[in-house]
Amino acid sequence: MTNTKSENLLLIFTRNPELGKCKTRLAKTVGDESALKIYKFLLDHTVSITKQLDVDKAVYYSVKVRENDIWDETIYTKYQQEGEDLGIRMQHAFEQGFKDGYKNIIIIGSDMYDMSQEDLEEAFSALKNHDAVVGPAEDGGYYLLGMRSLQTKVFTNKTWGTDTVLANTLKDLEDTNVKVLAERNDVDYFSDIKHVDAFQQFLPNYLDKDFQ
Repeated sequence: MTNTKSENLLLIFTRNPELGKCKTRLAKTVGDESALKIYKFLLDHTVSITKQLDVDKAVYYSVKVRENDIWDETIYTKYQQEGEDLGIRMQHAFEQGFKDGYKNIIIIGSDMYDMSQEDLEEAFSALKNHDAVVGPAEDGGYYLLGMRSLQTKVFTNKTWGTDTVLANTLKDLEDTNVKVLAERNDVDYFSDIKHVDAFQQFLPNYLDKDFQ
């Protein structure tokens, strides 16, 4: 995409929804089939909070770009993630966005039931007078990262998927003007959803809702 209609770009990182290959930590409790249904539900939610957002949008698939799926090609540009780890893959996506002429770029995952369109609008608004914006997740990671210029150090020397990611990322950005958003809960474990009404339809009947 070279002719941008917006200075703002939203990157959405997503896993291809395949049985046994998504939400594996959650699947250890609820099973592969329920985990897949939950992930598809989260994907649908991500579409619902992004499709009307007044920015350009790009979906980055983990394995293979799909046509005629939930990501409408008239709304979302589609790419495949490139790189050996999450940091490299995110860096490549940001590099492509800045190369294409975007001024403000934000990345999110696709498992945030706790996030709204308003959260994304706030994040882009924050980049009007901040160098970077970070949305902290309850588990010590982040659910959103945005910047006005490429800060490569945020993509390196991280143990992805651990509770050290947020702190290390904020340390990388300590010399920049950073906006930190409200904390949100992402969905990785059964404990993240066991008391959320929207997910009860996907939970096996045998599960005790107090199961840890």
